[in-house]
Amino acid sequence: MLVKLSSSALKQTRWYEYGVRFLLGGLATVLAGIVSKRFGVSIGGLFLALPAIFCASATLIESHERRAKEKAGLSGRRRGQQAAALDAAGAGLGSIGLAAFASIFYVVVSTTTIGAFVAAVLVWAAVSVLAWWLRRKFRITSRAVQAERIGQSARGRGIP
Repeated sequence: MLVKLSSSALKQTRWYEYGVRFLLGGLATVLAGIVSKRFGVSIGGLFLALPAIFCASATLIESHERRAKEKAGLSGRRRGQQAAALDAAGAGLGSIGLAAFASIFYVVVSTTTIGAFVAAVLVWAAVSVLAWWLRRKFRITSRAVQAERIGQSARGRGIP
């Protein structure tokens, strides 16, 4: 899958879905504030770092994909789950980049604030793209694993 920007998703989104995103994002932010007040800003900041919109986005991506398949007369349940899982994997890879951003910013900010932002953004972009590339390069699909197991089983029985 190539990374690309597409405005067609804006046309597919229904008005109430934006409300769901706003509500769930706001609730996640309020939860982070409550945790912060109770356990301190260090712990609360970890919860605020959670992409507040992710939960809503995953459910909306799933429903969009499912609806598109059902419109074509097919069951879209599995396709919706796969699309949401792919989005979750991307969020995980982005989180690796975010951790790199935070680390670089923490180290450089005592010297220069602007330089810290510039360096951290560059490192975030590089680490995120590298993580995406590594995942793409080394990913093993379930079909490939299954085919390999079948091949090993057949070779074990003397079948060429």
